[in-house]
Amino acid sequence: MTTLTSPHDLLAAVPFLVGYHPTSSLVIISLKDESLGMAMRVDYPEEIDIDQLDCLATHLVKDGSDGALLIAYLPDGVFDSEYLLAPLRQVIELRGICVRECLEVRHQRWRSTLCSDPQCCPPDGKPMPDLAASRIAAEQVAQGNPLPFHDLAQMRESISQEEIDLELVKLIKKIKPIDYEKDSYKQLQRVGAIAVTDLVGIFTKEGICDDKKLLALVIARLCDLQVRDYAMGITDPQNIETLWAMWRWLLRITPKGFVAPIASLFSAVCYEKGEGALAQRALDRAFQDDANYALAKLLRRVYAAGWPPASFSNMRADLHPKVCASLFGQ
Repeated sequence: MTTLTSPHDLLAAVPFLVGYHPTSSLVIISLKDESLGMAMRVDYPEEIDIDQLDCLATHLVKDGSDGALLIAYLPDGVFDSEYLLAPLRQVIELRGICVRECLEVRHQRWRSTLCSDPQCCPPDGKPMPDLAASRIAAEQVAQGNPLPFHDLAQMRESISQEEIDLELVKLIKKIKPIDYEKDSYKQLQRVGAIAVTDLVGIFTKEGICDDKKLLALVIARLCDLQVRDYAMGITDPQNIETLWAMWRWLLRITPKGFVAPIASLFSAVCYEKGEGALAQRALDRAFQDDANYALAKLLRRVYAAGWPPASFSNMRADLHPKVCASLFGQ
């Protein structure tokens, strides 16, 4: 994210940071040496929950924050945010983290709760900035970043199931599940991992894959934990954008019963990219497909614990050589 120099910049940046235009929300942004860290969004609390506020402050500590920015998007019928923001500022500052700005947004108008000058921040607030005309939006688009979704419903729609490809379904059904009682299971796992690598190669060049036999093989074999973990481990800074697009595309065309592994892989890549809201929505799709899918449960716990994306990346990178050794030998 580019440098923020004013409350207008901050308000324009929030939709890019959380992935959509928030409403009825509390957004907390971590600052580290004046640079933006993680952004957290929670539903606007109807009542003060000290444990929840304490948890949010703890996430800032885990992220190594030395400052924080708070933005409260008030629901209809709520006219004052200080009952919530005052104790939140207190629990954050008790941890040695300075709250640099604290904004209240109500009915498309904003004001700073830290500013006591009515000329600067009148009680009824100032109009929200036009995102399309903002410097932040122009710089984000110039960097190749998409415009934020209008709302959560639009974000969910972006990863929803497309029309089922019956030919692809038939090809998937022809692939027999791996029989782990037979000695050939390792070979089948290796073939699955190689198919994932082949798909990445094709998608990198073409931005799509028309080889339905390869797609069917990848979708079927990602049900195997070793193949899935291999697929999770191949993400790196050079290919993360390509893999984000590939897993998202594959998620939308994958038939029911095979969605959970791919939704979890897409979720993990979203989390590493800092797209926490989309990562959570991807897990929703995983649980719709398999309510007890273990990796989806693990990822939800990781996100709830406030793990910095870099820590998750390091854990995944440490595991990958072991998965490769199991699949292909030393």
